[in-house]
Amino acid sequence: MTSSALTLKTASGLSPKLMLCLAATWLVWGSTYLAIKLALTSLPPFLQMGSRFLVAGVLLAGWMRWRGVPWPSRRQWLHALVIGGLMLGGGMGGTAAAEQTVGSGLVVAFIAVMPLMIAGLNLLWGEKPGRLESLGIAFGLVGVLLLTQGQGFGASPLGLVAISVACASWAVGSVLSQRVWPLAPGPMGFASEMLAGGAVLMGLSLANGEALPAHVEPQALWAWAYLVVFGSLVAFNAYMVLLAEASAGLASSYSFVNPVIAMLLGVTLAGEQISGHEWLAAGIVLVGVVLLLLGRARTPSR
Repeated sequence: MTSSALTLKTASGLSPKLMLCLAATWLVWGSTYLAIKLALTSLPPFLQMGSRFLVAGVLLAGWMRWRGVPWPSRRQWLHALVIGGLMLGGGMGGTAAAEQTVGSGLVVAFIAVMPLMIAGLNLLWGEKPGRLESLGIAFGLVGVLLLTQGQGFGASPLGLVAISVACASWAVGSVLSQRVWPLAPGPMGFASEMLAGGAVLMGLSLANGEALPAHVEPQALWAWAYLVVFGSLVAFNAYMVLLAEASAGLASSYSFVNPVIAMLLGVTLAGEQISGHEWLAAGIVLVGVVLLLLGRARTPSR
């Protein structure tokens, strides 16, 4: 390791690899929600997401096989099906479904509650939150309740249901991948999850009667390609690396950066309308997330 890399690790407490993974989940994912919205102009939600992850999974798995990495075992494929079905089928599929009727910025503001949900699920394994973490969870819940009362979600009950299911599925999948059903090691594990999750999403697409339109808008194709390369191959794999090598709190820290980026992009580039009430609610959620992460940072055992 070079001296500059050593200095970087000493100053931040994180290796350069983990810092790059954080940057990918913070910045890239913040922009992918607008890309999902743009792709929805031509591509229905489950078809869009299923094809995205299948293509990314095939590319990543092919690269790994070319390098001599073996396929996952039968048990690891089963884990990939469960985790992929939850995180991609329920999580990303529900997110795209919600964005049909709710602005991308508001969807991500709701998703910011994810670390709080993960903290709650970890109670099942005896991981009790400290005082600061409990305060963060309380702030987050208040913020989400305020957010659901705003004009965006108030006008779309189905969108609220879809994003609630998405958040719950993603949180459960994240916890289970760490504690119960680990994937195959390294990128091949991530590829198997994308392949399995993509298959689940395509099944949901078929069940919902989705079809590829006769004409696909160029902006939808570019947005879809961006999601494949940056959203799936770059940011999603970075998130799985963080889940495998860092704490759950650090892995989910993207949640307090993504909403700010997504809301600003939604307003400036997509003309989305976000009320002062909804900005306030999102701010309260972010305060809760920051308090939660500060509480985790002060607990040596984590």
